[in-house]
Amino acid sequence: MPDANAQRDVPEREGPRFEERPTRWLVEDAYRFAALPLAAGAVLGVLGSAWGAGLGLVLALAVAAFFRNPTRPVPPGEGLVLAPADGRVIQVGEVEGPGGEKRLRVGIFLSVLDVHVNRMPVAGRVKSIERGGTGYRAAFRKEAEDQNVYCRVHLESREGFDFSVTQITGWIARRIVCHLREGEWVDRGTRFGLIRFGSRTDVSLPVTSRLRVRPGDRVQGGTSVLAELPEPGGVS
Repeated sequence: MPDANAQRDVPEREGPRFEERPTRWLVEDAYRFAALPLAAGAVLGVLGSAWGAGLGLVLALAVAAFFRNPTRPVPPGEGLVLAPADGRVIQVGEVEGPGGEKRLRVGIFLSVLDVHVNRMPVAGRVKSIERGGTGYRAAFRKEAEDQNVYCRVHLESREGFDFSVTQITGWIARRIVCHLREGEWVDRGTRFGLIRFGSRTDVSLPVTSRLRVRPGDRVQGGTSVLAELPEPGGVS
């Protein structure tokens, strides 16, 4: 049961603060990945191929757009669960947690056109970080949630609720970046990592949370509200 005096114990329960990253308007990976098509286009341009030069520039700009990292205001309301990523909601419903308990899960599919920087949906302390999976199936397929390579962050809110955020690779996405460490306190809306080139991000919540999205909805990381957490003292 959540501690009725949780607010008094916040400094002790929070632990070291996570330093938000990435924070620049363009993730540094953009320069490395965009360099190849840009260089190829430049060479083709020198050789007299205007078409090749134009294609190289377009590809470089597309890569840069993929790694864009906009700053967004976090909406007020401590009980609000925010979207961890931009994309389309593809799954909403009850699932079985690791201990057999009922949980709510919201799955979000990110296309190559979406912002791929991930943001924390609820403030909390990192209890553990779990990595697993071996597959690289299309992230929108159901089997991807169980078979694909993933990084799952388990957290506890200051009210005592457990929740998790799972970064899942896709057919094109092969690299998960998660900067969090066990024991750190991370604020709601904080940018903590990304997945490269198309992927999926899931959130697991207390089953008594009130959902505010449904399959097919478009959400924006750090600003769209997925659900409302139950009142402290409710079932977690």
